Amino acid sequence: MEPLEKLSAVAHDPFAYAQAIQPALEKPVIGYFCSYTPEEMLTAAGAVPFRIFGTRGDISLADAHLQSYCCSLVRGGLEDVLKGRLSFLKGAVFPHTCDSIQRLSDIWRLNAGLDTHFDLVLPVKLTTQSARTYMISVLNTFRAELEQGLNVSISDEALHQAIYTHNCIRDRLGRIYRLKSQNPGKLAAADMYAIMKAAMVMDRAELLEHLDALWADLSAGASEGASTGRKRILMSGGICNHPDIYHFIEEAGGDVVWDDLCTGTRYFEGSVEETGDPVEAIADRYLDRMVCPAKHMGVTARGEHLKQLVRTHRIDGVIFLFLKFCDPHGFDYPYLKECMDQAGVPTLLLEVEEQLPGEGQFRTRFETFIDML
Repeated sequence: MEPLEKLSAVAHDPFAYAQAIQPALEKPVIGYFCSYTPEEMLTAAGAVPFRIFGTRGDISLADAHLQSYCCSLVRGGLEDVLKGRLSFLKGAVFPHTCDSIQRLSDIWRLNAGLDTHFDLVLPVKLTTQSARTYMISVLNTFRAELEQGLNVSISDEALHQAIYTHNCIRDRLGRIYRLKSQNPGKLAAADMYAIMKAAMVMDRAELLEHLDALWADLSAGASEGASTGRKRILMSGGICNHPDIYHFIEEAGGDVVWDDLCTGTRYFEGSVEETGDPVEAIADRYLDRMVCPAKHMGVTARGEHLKQLVRTHRIDGVIFLFLKFCDPHGFDYPYLKECMDQAGVPTLLLEVEEQLPGEGQFRTRFETFIDML
């Protein structure tokens, strides 16, 4: 199977992939919801980190535990575990970010029926020495809890090897993203979505092999598909679990050439120092990379970062994509929109849930927006 075909198959049915690899690799699969989960530690513990995206099906069981105004990621993830669709998980990790994820952790612990459960109460403000000290302490505690929960020992050597593997993965994902920005016709945006989703659920050693093979294919004949003539779009927000959105944008005359998403560049940006104390190195990456709105790095940091991305990637328009009822991104939006208005960059706001609105409505909004650019 060709590498892109394999990655697309995993992205299409990640549950089937996880159910297949668990007995084949004899590795525990650990679920997580957020890019603040230190995947290097899970890999070093011999586990497969598996990102949970929420369900595409109806939500019924989760409504007995969560209000209907919680976001579809939280409700959908709980629905999947309550219906047994995540029975392949050994446990789950909950970095404390938004209020909904924090409350989900408590409900999950009592009702999911998994063997292990981990909370990571990370600092919110990430610009002080005390935040670094606290972050390192939390990560060391997580390392010890992981050893106890999975009955393994995580050596510094194993952590360094895992850091190297994850740095290689981040490097390959960054290369593919930059190629897409420089050469939008080289790779469809829906393929980028599939690559990113597969990257967050596959066994990382297997993933790296496929990314290396994919990069070898893509970098050969780099001039192919050089220009599409479409407008250059940046997507900003939380998670995007809807490949159809990318297809609609392309049909309307736009190319998503970059993003500022939890399931996009924020997942792979930055690398971890491969020498010295591995836990401190993991903490330093979290302290250095751009934050999501659930963390704080300064009043203007996210706006300045978005403006820099617009300049670097010659963006014609920004689409803000939020899950409905996502408070952190909702509170962040007015400031980011003002930044884009001041920079003269047109924007479009979309709030979505697990089920998209009618296809015609979406197509009309994208066509109207891209016609304005």
